Amino acid sequence: MNAQANAFTSTQMEGDARKINTRDHNPISPGDISVGVIIGRTSEFFDFFVYAIASVLVFPSLVFPYVDALTGTLYSFAIFAVAFITRPLGSFIFMAVDRNYGRGTKLTIAMFLLGGSTAAIAFLPGYETVGHASAVMLILLRAGQGLALGGAWDGLASLLALNAPENRRGWYAMIPQLGAPLGLLVASGLFAYFVAALSTEDFLSWGWRYPFFVAFAINVVALFARLRIVVTKEFETLFDSRDLQPTRIGETLKNEGQNVVLGAFAPLASFALFHMVTVFPLSWVYLFTPENPARFLLIEMVGACFGILAIAASGQLADRLGRRTLLAFSAAGIAVFSGFAPQLLDGGYVGEALFMILGFTLLGLAFGQSSGAVASNFSTTYRYTGAALTSDLAWLFGAGFAPLVALLLSTQFGLVSAGAYLLSGAIATLIALWVNKGLAQRMT
Repeated sequence: MNAQANAFTSTQMEGDARKINTRDHNPISPGDISVGVIIGRTSEFFDFFVYAIASVLVFPSLVFPYVDALTGTLYSFAIFAVAFITRPLGSFIFMAVDRNYGRGTKLTIAMFLLGGSTAAIAFLPGYETVGHASAVMLILLRAGQGLALGGAWDGLASLLALNAPENRRGWYAMIPQLGAPLGLLVASGLFAYFVAALSTEDFLSWGWRYPFFVAFAINVVALFARLRIVVTKEFETLFDSRDLQPTRIGETLKNEGQNVVLGAFAPLASFALFHMVTVFPLSWVYLFTPENPARFLLIEMVGACFGILAIAASGQLADRLGRRTLLAFSAAGIAVFSGFAPQLLDGGYVGEALFMILGFTLLGLAFGQSSGAVASNFSTTYRYTGAALTSDLAWLFGAGFAPLVALLLSTQFGLVSAGAYLLSGAIATLIALWVNKGLAQRMT
């Protein structure tokens, strides 16, 4: 970085982070990086799940009260997908910020945009107050979340992989993925409390807004934790040596376009399953069963605990079997799961619990290595930008429209059709792993 960029990015928060590292007098270890990665990913997924849960329990009644509950939920899921559409645009914008002003500036802007967009949703007026402007405001704030998520890519997962011991790459590759179940635990716990403690009227009036307020505070803590790593000498050395150098998106696609596309499809099974065990089942249970949503949110929390254990197990298995082998076997497992599991959602409490436990276990094994699959396939020059683009596209194709498509198919053709949708993701993963022989060689 040049002197001007250094001066521009030397914010007070970065200065405080540097002081902490100077006081420690020790080089940053993979364990230190892991803490920053987990905190950062947990904050992002917390924002994600707060919105996802509200898209089922709140927005259909608040923003679309003039249609039936199912139609309102479908409209809500359509807006849910907006963030995944704008996320690649966020990467494009913030990569330019990164190149010109530095990663610290990019992260600071992105995290405040993410926290600000999420917290602003807490003030969203309903249709009864402002009419269709309520939906317009929700779309704009959801777009802001997507732009911010594109800018929140910090390269810490790649830094972690570069600093991991050779025989522990699978273990360290799974660490960023722990943020998903941890974020779900916190978000589900908050919503379960307010749903159980308040009347329906009070919850829809003001109770649902509190989790969105919490998001901003969590993002500030996460920003500082990530800046503490970003401004270290070790990270800046990697940055300057072009191992983690942001490159122009056009140049990256020209040189690594095939890897971007195949890398986006390689983890598609896990990304499709991601929403099939988090957002979609909540909508189905809420719309078509008499179960209290607070109870199902508790079931989701239990499933998330199994997901944490499975993600940790994926690290051990990947180091023993190879990452590609684990992804292939987990994709096959997801394919089997898709043939019978969705029907469990109509099986009462026991069926729902089995669906969530089995689903989160499979998700943990597959999702635990999805970030490693992305990062390991790029040359060092394009790793930083290529991994960000691949992640954006994988979320867009694999997860962005999953709740909308699954709910629409299930209401028209039954829950078995949701399983067919999930099966398509598993097949895409297996095909991508087979086609991309270069990826296979790097992952075994």
